[in-house]
Formats: sequence, C-alpha cells, structure tokens
Amino acid sequence: MKAIIIIIATFIALNTQAQKHEVRAVWLATIGGIDWPKSQNAATQKRELTNILDKLKQAGINTVLIQTRIRATTIYPSSFEPFDLCLTGKHGYSPGYDPLLFAVDECHRRGMECHAWMVTLPIGKTTEQRFKDFKKKHPKIVKTIGQDGFMDPEQPETGDYLASICAEVTQRYDVDGIHLDYIRYPENWRMRIPRHQARENITGIVRKIHHAVKTLKPWVKLSCSPIGKSGDLTRYRSGGWNAYNAVCQDAQGWLREGLMDQLYPMMYFKGNNYYPFALDWKERSYGRTIISGLGIYFLSPKEGNWTLGDVTREMSFSRQNGIGHCYFRSMFLTDNTRGIYDFARQFDEVPALIPPMTWISDKAPEAPTRLLVQRTESIDRVSWDNARNRSNSPYLLYNVYASTTPEIDTDEPRNLVATRHMGNSIHLPHRPGKQLYYAVTAVDRYGNESAPVSIKMRKPTKGHQRVALTPSDTRIPPFYYQMTKKQRKKLGL
Repeated sequence: MKAIIIIIATFIALNTQAQKHEVRAVWLATIGGIDWPKSQNAATQKRELTNILDKLKQAGINTVLIQTRIRATTIYPSSFEPFDLCLTGKHGYSPGYDPLLFAVDECHRRGMECHAWMVTLPIGKTTEQRFKDFKKKHPKIVKTIGQDGFMDPEQPETGDYLASICAEVTQRYDVDGIHLDYIRYPENWRMRIPRHQARENITGIVRKIHHAVKTLKPWVKLSCSPIGKSGDLTRYRSGGWNAYNAVCQDAQGWLREGLMDQLYPMMYFKGNNYYPFALDWKERSYGRTIISGLGIYFLSPKEGNWTLGDVTREMSFSRQNGIGHCYFRSMFLTDNTRGIYDFARQFDEVPALIPPMTWISDKAPEAPTRLLVQRTESIDRVSWDNARNRSNSPYLLYNVYASTTPEIDTDEPRNLVATRHMGNSIHLPHRPGKQLYYAVTAVDRYGNESAPVSIKMRKPTKGHQRVALTPSDTRIPPFYYQMTKKQRKKLGL
C-alpha cells in the first residue's frame, strides 16, 4: 500500500503544471561543516563547493541560502566577528580566501541567486570560544539560558549590532538576499514582559535590519525562516508551537508592513500539520513570496523515517497553490536520501525564474537589441547588444529562450535554456541540420523582465568558421553540461 501511495504521489507531482516564476531553494548549512566541504585545504574546499553547487543546479535549484553568520562567527573576513572553525578546524583562522565571495560568484556563474543566511540571536554554547569572545566585547547584550548564549532582544543595541553586520555583508558582497534565522525569542526564555511588547522587540530588530539593507541596496531581498505555523487556525490548532504566540515572531505582520520580501516558514510537518498552515501563509502573504521549508532531513531513518511520498505530496500541493519550496538541508538533497534528489531533478526539470519584487520596482528594462546568431554544424553563438536598465539596480542579466518554431512563447518556461545569464553572448549546441529559433530578454535585479528580442535562424553560410567547444572554454555556461535528456530531446540535441 505504501508503495502505491508513493507512486500515485509521484505521478501527481510530476504532472503538476510547471510555473515560470517559482523559488526553488536550499539551505546550505556551514555550522559544524554539516553541508560544507569537508576538506580544510583552500583549493580542495573550493572544488568540493563547486561540485555541490553543480549538483544543486542539476536539481533545479535557483536560490542558495548559504549560512554566512553562524554563532557570532562568519565565513567571510568580517570587521565584527571572527572566522568560524568550519573553514579551517580552528576558531578565528583565515582559510586563505573569502568563501562568501567565492560562493556568490559561483552561484551567479550558474544562474542561481545567493542569499546570505544570517543566524541572528544565538551566539553559541557558553563553553565555546566564540561565546567568550562575544561576551567580552558586548557584555550588555548577552543572555544565557543554561549552556546556551543569546543576544538579548530586549536591548536596543542588539538590533543596532545585527543591522550593522547585515549592512556589512550587503555593502561588501553582491548577494541577492539577506536571510534571517532565529529572529525570535528562544523557546525557553523566561518572559517578564507582555507578549505584545516582546513581539514589538523582535519587530524593532527587523525594522533596523530592513532599513540598513534597503538603504544600501533596495534590490537585495530580505527574508526570514519563521516557525512553520504562524498561529492557530479556525479548524486546525498549532499545538502550542507557533510563531506569533510561542516565540513572539509576527512574520505575517512583517509582510503586511513591507519589512520582508520573502518568507521561508519551516514547514517540517506532515498531513494536516502541513497543508492548512501552508495555505495560511499564502493567503496572508500580502503579495510577497512564500517558500515552504521542507524537512527532507526527516527522510533519513535516523531523523524521522518519512517516506518520499510524504515530501513529494507537499511539493505538488505547494506548486498548485503558488508556493515555492526550500529543502532543509543541502546534504540530504545531494545525498539523494530516499530518492529525493532523483525526484527533484524530474519535478524541477523545467527552469523557473525568481518572482519579481514589483512592490519595490516594476520598471522592466528595455529589450535587448541586435540579436545575432552565428551557426556552425553543431553550435550556435547567440549574441545581442545590452539592454537599457530602467531601475536603480546595478546591472542586467539575460534569459535565453529557444524553440523549434519561429514564434517563441517566452511565457512558456519549457523554452528557457539559460536564466540570469551574465554577459551578452552564449554558445548553444544543436543537432546538425536542426533549425532553432531564439529570443533573449533582459532582467534587472528586482526580477523585472523585458520584452524579448528574437530573430529567425538562417542556414549556415559555406565556409563558416567553426566554434571550438571544450569543457575548459569559460564562455560556455555550466548549464550546457547539466541539461537533462528531455531538454536535449526537445531542442533536438
């Protein structure tokens, strides 16, 4: 019976209509090196990280949330806090390169967004050096609960400090988002003030971070991962564990106030503990983007022993209701726990764009111009003149569409062959004698997409110079080596 349920769930999920705009994300945790490369050699560490990112790209991921601030430690050279030991095995030691800069560049090279995942209030065990270092510098804002240390949300300096470190990342790196984790009261905090005041304390911190980030770069998305259930529903109770009352996290209020662009609620539940609460987030999204956090770690027999169908049904339900999905965590996805990676590659085989932040800017770029196609027997070099940006974002990216018919439907995600492409040319393979048609659109950092520019392919001229195509050719986008059989078949490759 269980096998039949899984097969049915898989069939339903794979036949769910693909969406052109959908966030498909993953949390890549660095704490304890649990998702991070195991090697502490810089060159090997870089190579292992690129292998991870390649696998994520192949699984359809378009957004990587990389844990940047861990527990009062970082994976970049910060002016505020030391390097985390996940990088070298030693607290405060430099790995010899900037891992955040490297991760951002590698994500962008693969057409994926990279968000800096910032753990906010926790600062580690009281026995750890990172806690001792932080307490020595900031004794006024440190609170301890048993063996755990936290920044005190009831001290104004806490919000100022967190805003400063988020501003540092925003200013120094080309991140696509700042993602706040544990932006709430600890569950075992001894509450001495009214709940409404406690909620205002957390909201005050969010306001300070929002102001710091958006003043610098309004196109950088601000998001957080609230507790999976916002509160009790009319027909379904939260069981006492919810964001609004239990930990004073008014995440839906942050959407209403415009403080958040995205929410990634931690929906690590099954059945009626998932579906109605996921809909609640969507119905109270105030036009912002909701991405359901999927507890795929429960697929592990050591964690929860869920079936694959438990997760795939949630993915299908979420897509049908305009909700994105985010896997917790990267390792459980890339390790193909209970077949989740194989399923993800099929479910997200058709590419998707990030939903635009039209609530901040809706000025689409002008269309690119002078689309040219140089054809050889097996390679098309598609190039275009850069479009004109109409927003205040720093640069434009490009989406490339291909079809076997002259009229290219750019609303059809199956025609996408490259997303968020950097530069104004790309090499695309095709079957000898097979005619393809192309269209290119520009997209700004808010996600606004231009009208397309297109041109009908002409047959190659006699004696046309062939373009060399080798894996070492840096002009070739990585997606070429990661295309699925269905994508190749559709384009006649």
